[in-house]
Amino acid sequence: MARKFLYAFTVLIVLVIAGAFAYRLYGTQLMRIAMAPRAQFHAERPLTAADYAGPRLWAARPDIKDNPALWTPPGYHADAPADGPAIFFIHPTSYLARDHWNAPLNDAEANARADLFLRGQVSAFNGVGAIWAPRYRQATFGAFLTTAPEANRALDLAYGDVAAAFAAFLAQVGPDRPIILAGHSQGSLHLTRLLREQVAGKPLAARVVAAYVIGWPVSRATDLLALGFPECRTADQPRCLLSWQSFAEPADPSLITDAYDVTTGFDGHPRRGTPMVCTNPLTGSADAAAPASANLGTLYPASNLGSAGIAAGKVAARCGERGFLLIGEGPDVGRYVLPGNNYHVYDYSLFWANVRADAARRLAAFKEK
Repeated sequence: MARKFLYAFTVLIVLVIAGAFAYRLYGTQLMRIAMAPRAQFHAERPLTAADYAGPRLWAARPDIKDNPALWTPPGYHADAPADGPAIFFIHPTSYLARDHWNAPLNDAEANARADLFLRGQVSAFNGVGAIWAPRYRQATFGAFLTTAPEANRALDLAYGDVAAAFAAFLAQVGPDRPIILAGHSQGSLHLTRLLREQVAGKPLAARVVAAYVIGWPVSRATDLLALGFPECRTADQPRCLLSWQSFAEPADPSLITDAYDVTTGFDGHPRRGTPMVCTNPLTGSADAAAPASANLGTLYPASNLGSAGIAAGKVAARCGERGFLLIGEGPDVGRYVLPGNNYHVYDYSLFWANVRADAARRLAAFKEK
């Protein structure tokens, strides 16, 4: 599913870059020309937990002062208690070049873009616990435009870095500390594999407060059991999984559903027609609807993306057909809304203050059990 689903997002990105008219004329050929990697895939040394022992390969961790995950909008503070949970966050794709199949760890542009994602996404958790976010050799967008084996190798390399960072994270936070796992887009893809291989069915699972698999489809019928956690059905439920994909209305998610419906779930059965997990971040519950008045705060970025304000009561949300999160008439939060009224880039920032409250509420319930 990985390449087929991100293929859909590549379509959307290219539509933004090249224009809908050019896409209609040239379609897949245009996308491959624009974004497919032009270099050969070269095997690289696998990273290990030892490589992540120090701060060099981390975008955020507690001993990195003024890291982007500590950003807050006016009126909020990064004031997590010292005994709060450890939060492991896997950022989305920030490498768009086609010089390599995987992002170099020292790519300044990709790292700067990843830092912007940390400010608008995982910063929501900095009032709850200490945030750890690794740099990793993420697969470039163009890796999802081909069926060549190099594409899978690029994904495997990226996941290998994430798994190594996670091992280092576990070693440094200690054996008893509660954990929150979170990701977005490609980061959530790697999080689903991390859950299956490193968490589900293991003693570690008992330490997980919640898993935020945002901006990535999770089939209730074919995926949840393998991930090891039920979906979050109520607002105060701990040890569960949240997921949503945001669209304004009228929504056209066909690029996602067309790809999703031809994939196989983690249990080996087809995903076709199966509902996706939809957590309404305004209520913290499944398949719910809530008015804009329930929104505690949406981030509105400045034009230079260097800062953002926050405003409550602006964006409603309801879980619609197939499990997409529908937000009514979309707010003006920037120029990165994708065709089909897809607010993918803003999955966290639309509900920033509610995510913050959600994590605190689930942590409190976790501690009570």
